[in-house]
Amino acid sequence: MRNNLLKVFILILLTGCHDRSPYPGFSKGRHGIYYQLQTIGDSPRKAQYGDFITADIAYRTMDDSLFFEGRRKIQLQKTKMKGSINECFTMLRMDEKATFILSAEDFFIHTLETSLPEFLSPGSNFKVTIGIIEIQTEKEYQKEKEAFLNWIEDFGEYEKVILQQYLDDEKLPVKPTASGMLYLVLRQGTGKKVELGDTITVNYEGRFLNGKFFDSTVRRDQPFQFVYGTEWQVVKGLEEAIGMMKEGEKSLFILPSELAFGTKGSSTGIVPPFTSLIFEVEIIAVN
Repeated sequence: MRNNLLKVFILILLTGCHDRSPYPGFSKGRHGIYYQLQTIGDSPRKAQYGDFITADIAYRTMDDSLFFEGRRKIQLQKTKMKGSINECFTMLRMDEKATFILSAEDFFIHTLETSLPEFLSPGSNFKVTIGIIEIQTEKEYQKEKEAFLNWIEDFGEYEKVILQQYLDDEKLPVKPTASGMLYLVLRQGTGKKVELGDTITVNYEGRFLNGKFFDSTVRRDQPFQFVYGTEWQVVKGLEEAIGMMKEGEKSLFILPSELAFGTKGSSTGIVPPFTSLIFEVEIIAVN
């Protein structure tokens, strides 16, 4: 009880004094980053450069319109730019969650090295919410990876057999690309071809080879919009797939695990390691 009261007191102390902040509810932290702490973690472990971080990340406009949300695992690297998103991670401990206000131009143009999304104007800011799930040192990460790969070293051959059996059964008229992805156009597109830096809106459905769905923007009635070519948006295979498409096109892609969630599976645990996936993708708009 006393520990919970202490947490509440600290949270009020950190978020309650904002007289000088131009953003109600936000405090000014290191390098001028404005932040709002929402969850205080019990762990003494704080994110440091070089660590491998698993985090839930969401991007919103300043009026709280969500345009990206997902769980990612990254190695935190130090950058020369002050006030970068990487510094936001170092302000958090494990199990903590906070929202930060960042420069849209600094993030998209200088950090991601892409163009500014059309819905964000030059000189504007946006909100990034980060929830730290796990922090691992590089040594811990490599040790876990080595143990895991030794355990499942035979799974790669098993996946190849399962995928070939599926292709034999379905008799799909497709050939693999150079990367090993299988591509079947269901409906031709007549619009603009997707290029790096474009803001695209897509509907997609992801399922396993047995037909079971694991994700669907169609069923959620929530198309996914993102800037093509930016990090942390889609898996490697979908990045390649979408880059081959035009506005209005609807296609089916079969991704071997090395183009999807690889030897570790998805960070959510929904997709197991060494699992081939099917994605049905429709490009709704390209801007």
